[in-house]
Amino acid sequence: MTVSNLSVVGCRRTNSALCLSAVEGHLEATFSNRSLSPTGHLLVAVCLGFIGTFGFVNNLLVLVLFCRYKVLRSPINFLLMNISFSDLLVCVLGTPFSFAASTQGRWLIGDSGCVWYGFANSLLGIVSLISLAVLSYERYCTMMGPTEADATNYRKVVGGVVMSWVYSLIWTLPPLFGWSRYGPEGPGTTCSVDWTTKTASNISYIICLFIFCLIVPFLVIIFCYGKLLHAIKQVSGVNTHMSRKREHRVLLMVITMVIFYLLCWLPYGIMALLATFGAPGLVTVEASIVPSLLAKSSTAINPVIYIFMNKQFYRCFRALLQCDTPQRGSSLKSSSKATKLFRPGWRTENNFTFEVASVGHTATPNQANPVEDGPPSTDNAKPAVVSLVAHYNG
Repeated sequence: MTVSNLSVVGCRRTNSALCLSAVEGHLEATFSNRSLSPTGHLLVAVCLGFIGTFGFVNNLLVLVLFCRYKVLRSPINFLLMNISFSDLLVCVLGTPFSFAASTQGRWLIGDSGCVWYGFANSLLGIVSLISLAVLSYERYCTMMGPTEADATNYRKVVGGVVMSWVYSLIWTLPPLFGWSRYGPEGPGTTCSVDWTTKTASNISYIICLFIFCLIVPFLVIIFCYGKLLHAIKQVSGVNTHMSRKREHRVLLMVITMVIFYLLCWLPYGIMALLATFGAPGLVTVEASIVPSLLAKSSTAINPVIYIFMNKQFYRCFRALLQCDTPQRGSSLKSSSKATKLFRPGWRTENNFTFEVASVGHTATPNQANPVEDGPPSTDNAKPAVVSLVAHYNG
């Protein structure tokens, strides 16, 4: 904060009206120094209005689809629900307060409200980031593992969801107990971690936050999706045309995920580091606005990338609009019966279909579980050179 938590606590203990008046005056002076022009506040309010509205509608729609259609209730989709739930809470518990503050040009719910806002938004933002990393790891383990995923076993993904919340609490509770603190951010219409106070406690916390809540999740995502792309690329020679087509579609999806992850969060992380280690005033009020808005926009972008690019959810979305049931015989099934990786058979998981072939002739898949592109072709005269063929149905 612009004044130390210790100062505020001291004022409260002494119950000094003069002291409290001085603290409030200091806060008001700080907010006024950070204030934008009326036009600037209006533009920020408009952006926050769009982000909050679309984020709320998109994430609520995702949760409605998950509750409405049983076919979507697979373990890996449960992780997607955790992301949508945390993003929805941001749109309900955070964005309205910053929107209202921007319309008035000042923070409206006081010092305690600023601390609560900073804590809640930091907690939910980190939950979303960690969940994206857990999702990528779960996809990697499911698709590259030696056994078929059990579509009824939620133990692993529930553990991942719990871990994302506990991990986030570990990194967002310390500012409430003296390791850094929450305070006004940018033009004073939002609150977050105090990026500007150059104390050893504050700097050490920000470094840890940057490494463990931004860099580590990003590295996990890159590693897991990179390995998955490598596996798909290896089998592109089995069926050149179809495999390359699916490879390009998976590549586009992964690149989209990574680009928007960096676009939403990297500018905010860089801004925070510049404010922490740069000269005082290096990060101006105007310069801090865009990274903050980009980070908040992730609540509206995540459902589009991770949900509506998924044909399972897209078909259910169309069925919901048409008051119908999803088409059968599509890629809605998230997994089939358990099979071993190195035994003949095939399986599907989310948008990917895996044909598993032993050394020798390729095996014909079970026709009872078709996918959008039809059953993979077989060639009894040609031995299989790999044990895993990945098809992307997204």
